[in-house]
Amino acid sequence: MAKSLSSFLLFPPSSSSTQTAKHSSAICFRSPFPSPRQNPSTCRRRALSLRVRAAVVIEKETPENERPETFLRRSDELGSAAASPNLVRARFERMIMAVQDDVCAAIEAEDGEGKFQEDVWSRPGGGGGISRVLQDGGVWEKAGVNVSVVYGMMPPDAYRAAKGGPPSEKPGPVPFFAAGISSVLHPKNPFSPTLHFNYRYFETDAPKDSPGAPREWWFGGGTDLTPAYIFEEDVKHFHQIQKKACDKFDPSFYPRFKKWCDDYFLIKHRGERRGLGGIFFDDLNDYDQEMLLSFVTECAKSVVPAYIPIISRTKDRPFTDQHKAWQQLRRGRYVEFNLVYDRGTTFGLKTGGRIESILVSLPLTARWEYDHQPEEGSEEWKLLDACINPKEWI
Repeated sequence: MAKSLSSFLLFPPSSSSTQTAKHSSAICFRSPFPSPRQNPSTCRRRALSLRVRAAVVIEKETPENERPETFLRRSDELGSAAASPNLVRARFERMIMAVQDDVCAAIEAEDGEGKFQEDVWSRPGGGGGISRVLQDGGVWEKAGVNVSVVYGMMPPDAYRAAKGGPPSEKPGPVPFFAAGISSVLHPKNPFSPTLHFNYRYFETDAPKDSPGAPREWWFGGGTDLTPAYIFEEDVKHFHQIQKKACDKFDPSFYPRFKKWCDDYFLIKHRGERRGLGGIFFDDLNDYDQEMLLSFVTECAKSVVPAYIPIISRTKDRPFTDQHKAWQQLRRGRYVEFNLVYDRGTTFGLKTGGRIESILVSLPLTARWEYDHQPEEGSEEWKLLDACINPKEWI
């Protein structure tokens, strides 16, 4: 099953911590026999004690003023000569930060008006992230590009959510490392497609005092296109770039990951896909680790050439209110998938992650119209048909 660190949001699973005292006052057990000693301070102390005993919870991020060169502590980055995953951690972090810079620069250049707002945050337990959002630009209504590098101890529920199901044994808090880049780009013009991409690396270790979570690592991610209208030239271009990136490493990757993408982004309650697909993979660890690191790097670097030329061709096309209304309906489908089915989003919400990063994937505007049915044979109908019946574009 798919193991997803994030769909868009890159959220921080945490080390052992408690919630802040200002939230603790919400829990106060009243005795049936009032006591003058049961004052608010007593309630807060009891609530805090209960939380400490009950579970490991997600700690809150700390805002930072400057972007660090690395979120890894020196011991984590260098490790020992035998700890090759630690070396992968550092290289993966450098890659996603470089891709974030490249994608944001390309978006700002194509937009011509908007600039990214940047928020940097850290976690006391280890790691942090950089969230960048461009809103109400000349081309993009909302564009988010986030990176996250977090590590520490993961609560059992978060571990099960990341795994996509219950583990074979009940683990205690699990040592983990998770890093990724995730982005959703919503253009204004209904003839310009929305793009999502996400690439991540995940590790867990067996707790020393609580067996049940064996040492694991995997890569995941993908890039997919969600247009409101089909322009075959654009869709073929997008899929050709994805296939080219895959074919450099294994000719079986593109057909395998294209089908995985079609299957994953299925809105089950409607029987239709969110968009026209691309590639998607997860739990990928059955190849050499160095090869897979190179593969996800190639995929992440292919985002700009796969997407920006499409935006250049479509951003200035004239459109009507009818075209815009259809785009809003398709965005409604996007919201439904992300909030109902996307494992990364639900993982972040269940584990108390950074809400702004988790939900930045949602568009500024969307629409739900009762029992809307496009006219058969119309351009809107053609898009819906392609979402219900996935096509081979190349």
